[in-house]
Amino acid sequence: MGKLEKDFQRNLIKELEQIYNNPDSDVITKFEDIQGYPDILILHHDQWAMLECKKSKDAPHRPNQDFYVNRLNKMSFARFIYPENKEEVLNDLQSTLQP
Repeated sequence: MGKLEKDFQRNLIKELEQIYNNPDSDVITKFEDIQGYPDILILHHDQWAMLECKKSKDAPHRPNQDFYVNRLNKMSFARFIYPENKEEVLNDLQSTLQP
């Protein structure tokens, strides 16, 4: 993971922790055991979502990332997130994770 992507991910996690700061929510990271699995899992009440961070919309996707994001999105909510679409994805995420 490049420096720009790592910085974006670190800042995004801080923002998510502020948004979902309640006893019924958790933001979990580090899914390194499965090649291509998204970076961030958000557990909110009885719902969940996953986000795969990229440094930009043109950043390359690693093997299996498209497969897992598409598969997990069919189950609940999963997206690629990068600075250019961050606000849109966070708005969609908040709409999806309404109790």
